[in-house]
Amino acid sequence: MSKISPISGFPEYLPADRIVEQHFLDVIRETFELHGFSSVETRSIEPIERLSAQGADTDKEIYVLSRLAGGEGEAARWGLHFDMTVPFARYVVENAGKLQFPFRRYQIQKAWRGERPQEGRYREFTQADIDIVDAGSLAPHFESEIPLVISDTFARLPIPAYVMQINNRKIPEGFYRGIGLTDVTGTLRQIDKLDKIGAAAVRELLIADGATPEQAAACLALAEIRTPDTSFVDQVRALGVSHPMLDEGLDALAAVIATATAAAPAGTVVADLKIARGLDYYTGTVYETQLIGYESWGSFCSGGRYDALASDGRTSYPGVGISIGVSRLLGLLIGKNLVTADRGTPAAVLVALVQDEDRARSTEVAQQLRQRGIACEVAPSAAKFGKQIRYAERRGIPYVWFPSAGESGDQVKDIRSGDQVDADATTWTPPDTDLKPGIARVSS
Repeated sequence: MSKISPISGFPEYLPADRIVEQHFLDVIRETFELHGFSSVETRSIEPIERLSAQGADTDKEIYVLSRLAGGEGEAARWGLHFDMTVPFARYVVENAGKLQFPFRRYQIQKAWRGERPQEGRYREFTQADIDIVDAGSLAPHFESEIPLVISDTFARLPIPAYVMQINNRKIPEGFYRGIGLTDVTGTLRQIDKLDKIGAAAVRELLIADGATPEQAAACLALAEIRTPDTSFVDQVRALGVSHPMLDEGLDALAAVIATATAAAPAGTVVADLKIARGLDYYTGTVYETQLIGYESWGSFCSGGRYDALASDGRTSYPGVGISIGVSRLLGLLIGKNLVTADRGTPAAVLVALVQDEDRARSTEVAQQLRQRGIACEVAPSAAKFGKQIRYAERRGIPYVWFPSAGESGDQVKDIRSGDQVDADATTWTPPDTDLKPGIARVSS
């Protein structure tokens, strides 16, 4: 047998960490549904030309799908999707006649991207997306709703403090045009490097791309504006630049920030005018979210408004959405031991075996417990009770059930405290904190 080696960029979790992941996915799904989002799942592959159309940088990220024994002329035509937005746009166009607009969808799936594997970046990863899409036009108030959904989601998860940074792409675009810059996309791309390489290096890149020193300084002054309220509007106005698109962007972002800061916990939402997002299809509000103290990890929850991604040639389907990088977030939390599960099994009870001939009786007890929503398993063998208790300890199971151990029937033992009491499988219930594995945030 050949040596087994892990493949980098394809994370696999041990049971306790998988319980953490499942808890996060359950909470995310439940919260999305509380906000009225319906679940969809799209296929894993899309035509290469559709994936490649999302920007020049995407070609190197696409994993091509082809048959190992493909015949002549069977060139690779499909690629594994690298996000959920591109396949969702196609899904909307294909099913527009069957959907009710505005359409609210959530999607929790794996995606694949040709990343260089490193901490927090994977080749296979799970994303959790929400989008609100309408036919023809999309009301701007939906852009204010997205931060509220994310705020509710994170309030239910054991994560460190975070901040959602929000901008509107029309602000920098209108500002750049107002100071005479025409290469908006190129300028945005350079400003997006601020956190990685710093203001001095970005200034040199802007000048190398054709900006004057004065224009570069103005771009950096705009990018420095960050406020916890709508005061960013006055700060932008103070820079003395005017353009209709700039006005439109400032009004739109002010509405989003006013709504979000009124409902979200203090300090979790800010206006940050250097946020641009890398993908070319964003046209309005954009969002990026970071864990405070772990900013080097980058954004784990990002998205924005798009107006031209989905169209059938007659009708456009603008939308706004955001994606939680579940694998990216858990890579930090689990990798840094910031979140743990208190056991690696869902079982709360181990039903002991007095002797192998009594397995039917122990199985009956287990079934009675399961029918009442109590996860359990039957001991693998009729070893001495001490050995069965140690088995439960190794598995992290808090209770051991002993059939016919008491004078009046069964008994159950809390192996942590040593307490052992009479119990009936049709009525006994463990405390809520023991019913399911506990997920706890570990202080850093």
